Amino acid sequence: MNPVTSFFRSGQSGPLHGSGGEMCTTVVSIDPHSAVPVLLIGVRDEFLDRPWLPPGRRWPHRPELVGGQDLQALGTWLAVNPQVPRVACVLNAHGEPAAQSRRLTRGELPLRLAADGEAGDLDITRYDPFHLVWATPQSVRLWSWNGATLDERALHAGLHIIVNSGLEGADESEGPGAAQMRARIEYFRPLLEKAPRPEPREGAVESAWGEWLPLVSGAGLDVADARALVLRRSIEAKQWGTSSLSLVALTRTGARYDFCGDPAEARPVWSRVL
Repeated sequence: MNPVTSFFRSGQSGPLHGSGGEMCTTVVSIDPHSAVPVLLIGVRDEFLDRPWLPPGRRWPHRPELVGGQDLQALGTWLAVNPQVPRVACVLNAHGEPAAQSRRLTRGELPLRLAADGEAGDLDITRYDPFHLVWATPQSVRLWSWNGATLDERALHAGLHIIVNSGLEGADESEGPGAAQMRARIEYFRPLLEKAPRPEPREGAVESAWGEWLPLVSGAGLDVADARALVLRRSIEAKQWGTSSLSLVALTRTGARYDFCGDPAEARPVWSRVL
């Protein structure tokens, strides 16, 4: 089944668990002729005191899934199913929030899509606005929900950048941070396009991701820079910023997943998950 069809069912879902945080930027590189057709960069921005666990098999009812777990609501911002292979991740979007009395957390959505390839019976009006990326080696799709309408599109060969204001910042006039999102896209797109596209399969993180790794790790920009991919901000006396970075590569038969949980350190530490 094309997973988009399931989003239009009217069934009510039961209580769900998930992450209320956001992953501020997702980059997807698609090359159908490559041995690694899909590369995904996931940048999660969140209040830094929100507790979470690094990627692992955190969901006994979905033992095939690997992802970081948000401990406030027990869902995830990104989930990998290495058996298929498949990856799904969610970002906050701009729009009308769901009614507080009916709201379900968006962190369940990557789990559903990564596990089943479809959302099942889902009442989308119970979720705050989101962008949801779903990828297999053969197909990449993006859904954007603004609280009123759902937009679905296939992503084709090339480099795609999704931020909270949408694909390539298309909805930047509708929400906060528009200038920063535009600056981020304008700075990092040419750098990623110029660097040789990696084909990460085996080996250490540094050799597998090549020239992409220092770019994803921040490209040397200060965390206060408006263009920064790895950032820090103070919001109402609380620290907010990039809490983790994920790199996912899908071959036709498997998945590679590399993770950095301290991206603002002077020397970010990367580890291989899958």
